[in-house]
Amino acid sequence: MKKLNKITPIPKSHEILWWVCRGIMVAFSVYGILNGSVTMFMMGLFSVAFSHLWDMFQLFGGKSFITRVDFMAQTFLNLFVTYSLGVYLLNTRTNIHFFDILSHAASGFIATWFAYDFAVVFQGKKRHLSPALASFFALTFSMFIAVAWELYEFTMDRVYGYQLQTSQLLSEIGLRDTMEDTICCVVGSVIGMFLVAFYRNGIIGKNRKTLRAEVVARSKQDRKEELEFLGIEDNKK
Repeated sequence: MKKLNKITPIPKSHEILWWVCRGIMVAFSVYGILNGSVTMFMMGLFSVAFSHLWDMFQLFGGKSFITRVDFMAQTFLNLFVTYSLGVYLLNTRTNIHFFDILSHAASGFIATWFAYDFAVVFQGKKRHLSPALASFFALTFSMFIAVAWELYEFTMDRVYGYQLQTSQLLSEIGLRDTMEDTICCVVGSVIGMFLVAFYRNGIIGKNRKTLRAEVVARSKQDRKEELEFLGIEDNKK
C-alpha cells in the first residue's frame, strides 16, 4: 500500500491546477456580486476556502494525522467545486439533468477516495489497515455523505421553502430526484472504491510494480509478527 503516513510535496502541475480553479472561483464570486446575486458571491468565497483545506491542514506542521492525507483528495475537490459552480450557472439558464447526475456521481467518487486515504492514515504508522477494510470504510463514508446531503436538501425545502428536491404536492418528483441523486452517488462511490484500492495497492498506476512489492513485503511482515505473537511456527517459509 502506498505510504500515506508522511506529508508529500505537491507536484507543480497540481499546484498550477489548484490556482487555476481558485481563479475561476474568484471570477464566479465577482460575477455574482456584479449581477446582484449575494448567493453566488458567497458560494464563490466558500469555494475558495474549500480549495485551501489541504493547505490549512499543513499549518499543523504534521502534528495532526489529517495533514498526511494525500494531496490528490484536494485536487479532486477543487475540480469538483469548479465543475459544480459551472453546473449552477447552467441550471440558471437551462434544465439539463445530465449535469446534476455527473455532480452526484463525482461527489461519491471524491468522498470515497478521500475516505480510503483517511482510514489508512488514521490507523497510524505502526498498524497496517487491510485494503478490504479501508475500502469498506470508504464506501460507507461516501454513502453517509450522500444521505447527509439529501437530509440537508429536505430540511432547506421544509424550513426555508426552497425547491432543492423539486417536491410537488401529490407528486413523486421529489422522491425520484432524491433516489436518483443517491443512486448516482452510490455508483460513483463503488467506482471510486475499486479505483483507489487498486491504485494504492499497486494493481493499477505507473508505479504499480514498486507499490505491489511493498504490499507483498508488508503482508509477509504482518503475518510473521502475528504468528510470533501467537507462538505459531510459520510453515510457509
